[in-house]
Amino acid sequence: MALNATIFKCELQVADMDRHHYGSHALTLARHPSETDERLMVRLLAFALHADEQLQFTRGLSSSDEPDLWRHSLSGEIEQWIEVGLPDERRIRKACSRAQQVIIYAYGGRTASTWWQGIAPQLERFDNLQVLAIPKEAGDALTALCQRNMQLNATIQEETLWLASAEQSVEVIPERWR
Repeated sequence: MALNATIFKCELQVADMDRHHYGSHALTLARHPSETDERLMVRLLAFALHADEQLQFTRGLSSSDEPDLWRHSLSGEIEQWIEVGLPDERRIRKACSRAQQVIIYAYGGRTASTWWQGIAPQLERFDNLQVLAIPKEAGDALTALCQRNMQLNATIQEETLWLASAEQSVEVIPERWR
């Protein structure tokens, strides 16, 4: 018998001073049975950093043809393809050929560093690729915010994100690897 996804709800208030985006987003996130709370929260962080009315969560882990998040133009072209984790070179190559901009949010501390050292030389030719790493301490702190029903405020300024609930706040400064 297959395990079902766990549903998380989030009321996310975003104040992005870098992009001048201010909005309220009622989000429903399905956590795949094999997904960790840290990965779920990094997906939420990626949404906050790129919040837009057209940005959507996809089937993610349940689909090999879709990223974790994407944004389409009104004509249906993929403007942003956002991956969370440590995708293989083939998947990144496919994403870069299909989307105008590809962003990868790597997490996992030393595992992510090892992944990047091994894959970075093969990705030099992709001008539309960005790779950002979430520091291990920030990933752990994000995990502490995870609840089935969340009300979070995201403030973004000078590429730093503060994500706060009523009880605690987390500062995340993604490391730009590419």
